Amino acid sequence: MYFFIVFTDHTTGCCPTGKIPRSRAGENSSYRYQARLFLRTPHIQAMKVGLINSVQDRAGVTIRRQIERMLDERGKKVQMSGRTYEFYDVPGRLIHADGIDAGLNADLVIFLSRHASVNPVPVLTVHVTGNLRDADMGGSPRALPPAAPAMMQAVLRELFQNCPAGYRVSYEVTHHGPTDLCHPSFFVEIGSTEKEWGDEAAGRAVALSVLAATPLDAVPLVGFGGNHYAARQTEIALTSRGAFGHIAHSREVSSLDETMIRMMLEKSGAVAAYIDRKSLLKDELHQLTGTLDALCIARLGETELADMGPLPWETYRASQELARTISQKARCHVHAIGSNGHPEPVRIDPVLLSEALKADEQMFLAGLGGLPVIHLSGTDNRPLPVFITYAAYTSRIINDLNTLCVKIIRIKEITARDGDHLIIQKVRFDPNKARTLGVPAGPLYKALAAGQAVEISGRVITPAMVSSGSEIRIHIPGLEYIA
Repeated sequence: MYFFIVFTDHTTGCCPTGKIPRSRAGENSSYRYQARLFLRTPHIQAMKVGLINSVQDRAGVTIRRQIERMLDERGKKVQMSGRTYEFYDVPGRLIHADGIDAGLNADLVIFLSRHASVNPVPVLTVHVTGNLRDADMGGSPRALPPAAPAMMQAVLRELFQNCPAGYRVSYEVTHHGPTDLCHPSFFVEIGSTEKEWGDEAAGRAVALSVLAATPLDAVPLVGFGGNHYAARQTEIALTSRGAFGHIAHSREVSSLDETMIRMMLEKSGAVAAYIDRKSLLKDELHQLTGTLDALCIARLGETELADMGPLPWETYRASQELARTISQKARCHVHAIGSNGHPEPVRIDPVLLSEALKADEQMFLAGLGGLPVIHLSGTDNRPLPVFITYAAYTSRIINDLNTLCVKIIRIKEITARDGDHLIIQKVRFDPNKARTLGVPAGPLYKALAAGQAVEISGRVITPAMVSSGSEIRIHIPGLEYIA
């Protein structure tokens, strides 16, 4: 795999176009710097990385200098494998540099740049370029280049870990050129003033983040709504597998038609959309959701992304569709289920599950943690008696779920066994009996319900005198083998 990384200048002003030049002083001004990068994940394949910086961009120069140092140090101290790097000089700015990557033997373009803002704060950001409407800052109107959601998320996460004190880290929404690019691309930036652009600590943080970035098994998304710094999308990318490509600012959403939304998805390789619902007006939200539904685009919320766990998107999607055949509003909660298999439903006795949840719902949920299963919850967020697992696990899962429920009930309740029947003996405080014995409602009821005897007019009333018993019988095949 080949990666091409560009160092450039990002401001809100205009800038001249510049192709990658030949040497201003000979053939070696644009030169190849080869090194091996140690990666945390040993299975990353070899990658060719191009590094291009604008000589006018102080932040780009700072980052390049730090990358060169890190590569030199690692090349001497660590047995390297993985990536090789190329450096180039570019004399001008690049937000108008459409076609700059044409002919390059690369898979990814990363523009490392300075970030400028009317409200300057120390910040490290990532974003993909493009214009959802007009082209006020380079590129073409209504044009989007390919994004690289997984790698952009990986860099964002590294920035969060490595950023110096006083800096914040975030996505930015899709904005400015270039738009005519062949390769997936994104900007990585230091902001927002001369002080930060020349900050060696910030340069080291960005350099380390680019070099160390190792993509997760990301779920590529497009985002709608939020401010320029895409706060909700940033939080999602930092805490889940949700990785964003193109993100539309709230003010852009009302202008998006089917063509632009489809382009956002295609250029991001996205499988679903996320909407920052609180950032949109009611009419905007209604229009957007209607368009997404018309295009049959799945929508994922923060809870679903968190619940997905490590499950591949295709399997999670199939599990969602299966869950909706059981309950239209069912939610999937992924536990220790593997990545390969065909989802199938398994059912346990609803009374058994209900009694286990009454006894200790948290113990039940904790017990699911090690099982290859997806549990479903209804509108009240309580587990349903239908679970999803793979076909190879169905018999085991039914036995494991029955065992878990029986264990909890036996710990919390009085039980007996009659063959394959579990007998749950219920003893409850009976206010009618207490009233008949002259016990006034109030604190004495509470004491009796807690198992304490009370005295009324010299007479001792024990909990057994004001209790009623009942039995629940549940047939559980193989109960005799459950310890």
